[in-house]
Amino acid sequence: MQLDAKQMQAFLAVVDSGSFEKAAERLNVTPSAVSQRIHALEVRLGSSVVVRGRPCEPTQAGRKLMLYLRRATVLEEELLNDLTGDEKDHLRVVIAVNGDTLATWFFPALAEIFVSEKILLDVVVDDQDHTYALLESGQVIGCIGTRSQPMRGCFAELLGSVRYQLVASPAFQERWFAKGLTRTAARKAPVFAYSRKDTLQSDFMRSRFGLQADAYPTHYLSLPEARLKAIRRGLGYGMVPYMQVSDLLKNRDLVDLVPGHFTDVELYWHAWDLQSPRMEMLSERAVHAARRILSSKTSVNRSTMPKK
Repeated sequence: MQLDAKQMQAFLAVVDSGSFEKAAERLNVTPSAVSQRIHALEVRLGSSVVVRGRPCEPTQAGRKLMLYLRRATVLEEELLNDLTGDEKDHLRVVIAVNGDTLATWFFPALAEIFVSEKILLDVVVDDQDHTYALLESGQVIGCIGTRSQPMRGCFAELLGSVRYQLVASPAFQERWFAKGLTRTAARKAPVFAYSRKDTLQSDFMRSRFGLQADAYPTHYLSLPEARLKAIRRGLGYGMVPYMQVSDLLKNRDLVDLVPGHFTDVELYWHAWDLQSPRMEMLSERAVHAARRILSSKTSVNRSTMPKK
C-alpha cells in the first residue's frame, strides 16, 4: 500500500492549521477537496485520522501517521539537497521548547547554528514537563524537556541544569513577607506560574509548607519576559531562572525570598534515532553548545551560594 502525497499534504495541513477551511487556504484548494482527500486517506487506512472539532486534532492513528510524516519530510528535503548538489535550501525544523529556555539560553547557544545551517524554526512553546508529549504525539520532531527517558526510536541527551530562585520586588516583600516567607503569609500572597501545568511553584509550596495548589492565589502568565516585568511591578512573586535575574538581584531591584534555596531543573534534548545528516549534525552541535552555556551558568550560580 502506498500513501498518496496530496492526501498526506491535506492531513498535515488540517492538523497544523486546526481546520479544513484553513487547510484549504494553505493548499489553495476548496474545503470540499480537503475533506475528500482526508476521507480517501481514512478509507485507504481503514481508520479515522482526524477528529472533526474546533480545532481538528489527530486520532491515535493520526498521531502515528504524523510521527512518520514529520520525519519523512525532513529526510526528503535533505535527500533532494544532496541529489541536486546545489547550495542547501532552508530546512524547517518543528521543535517543542519551554518558555524560560527561549527567554534565557536558547538563542545565545544555538542562533549561530540555525543561521549557518539555514534552519527555519517552527517552535511550539509548552511547559518543560509537557514538551515530551508533543514529540510523542508526532506534532514535533524534537523537544527540550525534563524527561530523561527517551521514547522508543528516540534518544535523550542531557543538556544541563537551569537554576531557579524565588524572587519578588522589595515592595512586595515588605507588603506580604515583612516577617519572612511563612506558611500564613504564603496562603495570602499572590504567586506567578507559567500555566496550570507548571509545577515549579506548587512543588515548592507543597514541600515547604504542605500547601496544595488551590490553597493560595495564583497568577498564570506564559510569557517569561512579561511575567518577570509583572513580578518587578509587585503583582506577585515566583520562581525565575537565575540567569534572567542575576543583575536584578545584585542591584536589589528584586530580592531572593529564600536565600540559599535553589531549584535546579535538568533539561534534555529528545530527537529521533534515525535522522537526516543535517539534523544529526544539528543535534550534536546543539547539545554541545547548550552544555557549554548551561555549565558556565551553573558554575556562576554555585559561586553565589552562601557558605554554610
